[in-house]
Order: sequence, then C-alpha cells, then structure tokens
Amino acid sequence: MINVIFVCLGNICRSPMAELIFKKMVKEEGISPSFNITSFGTSDYEIGNPIYAPAQKTLTEHGITGAHIAAQLSLRDVINNDYVLVMDSQNLMDVLRLTSGKFGEKIFKLLSFTSAPRDIADPWYTRDFERAYADITEGCEAFLDYVKRERESALAYDRRH
Repeated sequence: MINVIFVCLGNICRSPMAELIFKKMVKEEGISPSFNITSFGTSDYEIGNPIYAPAQKTLTEHGITGAHIAAQLSLRDVINNDYVLVMDSQNLMDVLRLTSGKFGEKIFKLLSFTSAPRDIADPWYTRDFERAYADITEGCEAFLDYVKRERESALAYDRRH
C-alpha cells in the first residue's frame, strides 16, 4: 500500500482537490487498490467543513466527484504516510515545523515533480480555482509518473494479486 496525503492550509480547497484528482487518476490507471489517499490542512481553521463550494464546482465541471471533510494534519499522519505533498512553500514550512525538521525525505511540494517547480497559489485568495485545478492536475500527473517508476515492482505485484 502506498500512502499519500495532500496538504494545504485549511483543507477545503487545494488539498481535497488534489486528493480527488489523484484518486480519479489512479482509478483510471487501474491501480487504486495500491493506494491510500487523503488530505489535511496545517491549520485548524476549517476542521469539520466540507470542500469549499467553488472548489467543488470546479471539480464537478471536470467530471470529478467526491466529498471530503476538513481535518488538521498531525505528526502521526506524517509518520504513517509514504508521501506528504504540500501545495506551497508556507505549507512546507508548517509541516517541517510540525515534524521538527524530520521526515524530509517524504515531504515534497506537489509541483516539485514537474518540469516547472513552483507553488500552487491558494484559490481562496486568488479566486482562480481553474488555475489551481490545472496546477494540481499537472502536479498529480507528474507525481503519478514518479510513483509508477519508483514503485514499479510493487504496483506490478498488486496488479497480479
């Protein structure tokens, strides 16, 4: 099982979008049984809230469905997952602060897997949910390619069983 978590500030926009986009991608690849995918926020601002309506609308317009309830990231979540994929530099600093700088080998900015590493702007502030969707999709595609290369034998085993 490959455990992946996506992280943003409040867990109502970017990280649940990434969670649902990535779930759809691995399902379409036929490898969803090999993954456990979820998302969290670094803050407690939105705990218990659903995906922000404009984010949900953007996903729906792209044929992606699903629900999510915001939760805050804990040290245990970082320890128990293989990949912690953050949306921006501030999220990265927050996660590293939470972990006292440990576990850096599993913490990445999502767009660091692309040919143009950068932050994913927070659509809560920019109001550009379509741009966030495009950036997240680009990052998820690049990350999936990375995982398929790095975990090729494990994924092949899972497909056979």
